[in-house]
Amino acid sequence: MKTSVQAGVAGLLACGTLLTVVLVTRDGDGGDDHTGIAYSAPSKGPYVALGDSYTAGPGITDPTGTPAGCDRSAGNYPALVAAELGLRGGKFRDVSCSGATTADLTTHQNTDDGTNPPQLRALSSETRLVTVGIGGNDIGFGSVIKRCVAMGALYRLTGSGKYFTEDAPCERNYVNGDSDKVKQKIATAGDRLTRVLTEVRRRAPEARVYVVSYPAILPSDSADCGREMSLAPGDVTFLREKEQQLNTMLRQRASEAGAGYVDTYTPSAGHNACTAKATRWIEPLAPQNPAAPVHPNARGERGMADAVLRTIKSAL
Repeated sequence: MKTSVQAGVAGLLACGTLLTVVLVTRDGDGGDDHTGIAYSAPSKGPYVALGDSYTAGPGITDPTGTPAGCDRSAGNYPALVAAELGLRGGKFRDVSCSGATTADLTTHQNTDDGTNPPQLRALSSETRLVTVGIGGNDIGFGSVIKRCVAMGALYRLTGSGKYFTEDAPCERNYVNGDSDKVKQKIATAGDRLTRVLTEVRRRAPEARVYVVSYPAILPSDSADCGREMSLAPGDVTFLREKEQQLNTMLRQRASEAGAGYVDTYTPSAGHNACTAKATRWIEPLAPQNPAAPVHPNARGERGMADAVLRTIKSAL
């Protein structure tokens, strides 16, 4: 969801203490949980992948494609889906870009290293498969996480509730009575997504279109995520609920537009950023597997690819 790996690192400053992020070498990858989904024949292409950094996969493998500032990985879920479907060369285009919002699907996106053309330009009447992974940047979810990390560090420095009874110091910045700033942004992002899906259908009328959700970033047990993510327990719950609300919006808008919905949240349960290095799909603030902070690692992109493939297969 973030603009780049560097932006993710720069944002992790809490109460004057820099939380150092180190991208480790690829031999710490942690293995492959590929479920072995197979197809009797290659699927029809062309396939176009649209989306933000959860689609692009920054930091997983050497970047591929242009511009370099999109931090697009050859090991992201679109590449894995295309390989599984036997789509190569002109049959597959990945135009996802780290930091993308719904606006960047229709306008040029400036990055730290080059400009990404409007992503919808990759579509045509010949396109037969489209995946869309977008929305997190529209609601500023990365910025919300950064703020909650900072306030979580302060919470722990002041005794983890010993002196203050409130266990969700970050939530109060966004929720006040019936006013919920993040929920309002989710609704606005939903309206934008509806317009995007309408335009996708106009440009690629013969394509099967799938909206891809976000995998579980945080655990269901709020007490299990202090050290890895520096969050107060109540804010773990707050952030988890906001991600679930975002995914609910994505599912509803996809259904209303006649598009498919890929649930990556359910299969990622138990693989969040606060689980073991060899298990997690999402890396915490200080990644131990190659990935950007609070983004999918190779295992996560593989899991997301399998979720896409299962959804495609179920629709055949």
